[in-house]
Amino acid sequence: MSAAPDISGASVLPDDAAQALLIGRVWDVETGGPRVVAVKEEDVFDLQHLAGTVSELLERPHLVADVRAAMSVPRWKTREIVHASMTQDSARPHFLAPVDLQVIKACGVTFVDSMIERVIEERCAGDAGRAAGMRELVGRALGGSLGSIRPGSPESAEAKKVLIAEGLWSQYLEVGIGPDPEVFTKAPVLSSVGLGAGVGIPAFSSWNNPEPELVLIATSDGTVVGATLGNDVNLRDVEGRSALLLGKAKDNNASSALGPLIRLFDDGFTLETLRQEEILLRVEGQDGYSLEGSNSVARISRPFEELVAATRGKHHQYPDGFALFTGTLFAPTQDRDQPGQGFTHHPGDTVTIRSRHLGALINVVGAAEELPEWSFGLRQLFGYLHGQRQFPEAKSPEAISKEYAS
Repeated sequence: MSAAPDISGASVLPDDAAQALLIGRVWDVETGGPRVVAVKEEDVFDLQHLAGTVSELLERPHLVADVRAAMSVPRWKTREIVHASMTQDSARPHFLAPVDLQVIKACGVTFVDSMIERVIEERCAGDAGRAAGMRELVGRALGGSLGSIRPGSPESAEAKKVLIAEGLWSQYLEVGIGPDPEVFTKAPVLSSVGLGAGVGIPAFSSWNNPEPELVLIATSDGTVVGATLGNDVNLRDVEGRSALLLGKAKDNNASSALGPLIRLFDDGFTLETLRQEEILLRVEGQDGYSLEGSNSVARISRPFEELVAATRGKHHQYPDGFALFTGTLFAPTQDRDQPGQGFTHHPGDTVTIRSRHLGALINVVGAAEELPEWSFGLRQLFGYLHGQRQFPEAKSPEAISKEYAS
């Protein structure tokens, strides 16, 4: 059996939590809906008086100053909300995915290592048993020489000619080293799960894995104002059969996990900070199996600005902003069950995605068909917000402070 995860508040916050400006969402059992919050170490502050949604909050022209000014009287204790989240206790306030109205977009094939794995999936037609032999064949042919090629450059065009001549060209190589990155819609608005929730693997998949990723948070005009962690759960057997099955491979119940919180950019934390971020992964199975990996953002093949520009521009707008998965370096090849079969999830796996500046996103793998159904959508959110405007809470700061202290 795997060890029980640490579920104290500090265990999921960034290493420099005292300096971090963190926002997110909490399910408030008292009002029966999601609240926009800020977190400062052991304290959680209700920001609903500033904005009804995270999307609305991020559009404020003086975002950082406004959030800091609003963090005066805490409503909850971080450790209690983390504990409820990690024990999946829906009867207590718990964290949700830290985005709401933002569209969940994702970039694929942004790292050479994972690009080669996508080529292998395609060549195997989704058959995990053929992966080891195909990996050796593709590795021999490519020789790792693609790692230094700038996508869209004259050198990449020459490499394409050589690979076509050798019969090794692939649609994944096209987006990996070609002029245009892959950008797709990962999940519907409001469908992502947060800290402690189950992540779903549907019954029709037998070869799958987590994808630990840095997720950029952008406003309606495409300005990146912060970041969080994400698990872009991937069904390798499904996508390997055909890239046209990407939607089936990527968008299922609880297949998008985000959190634990959004860290806003300020004087001490910027987009430059993230260019060197190391994202660590640990999978702990109930059978005693463990797997560790890392996603070194510094090895990404396209700069953040290029990925954002490919997502939002004159060709496409997002009036409520968007969250952008930036791709993963990690593609597990370590055998778990049968030799040569590689890695695949088992029910009950605990997946921890952690980084120094963004904290830890922890989820447990379950069957997508058996996890809680996605039932709180836009209609429910708008109904909740309308009710809050009609019947605002009458609690004074003094009453909230007294409740918090008790």
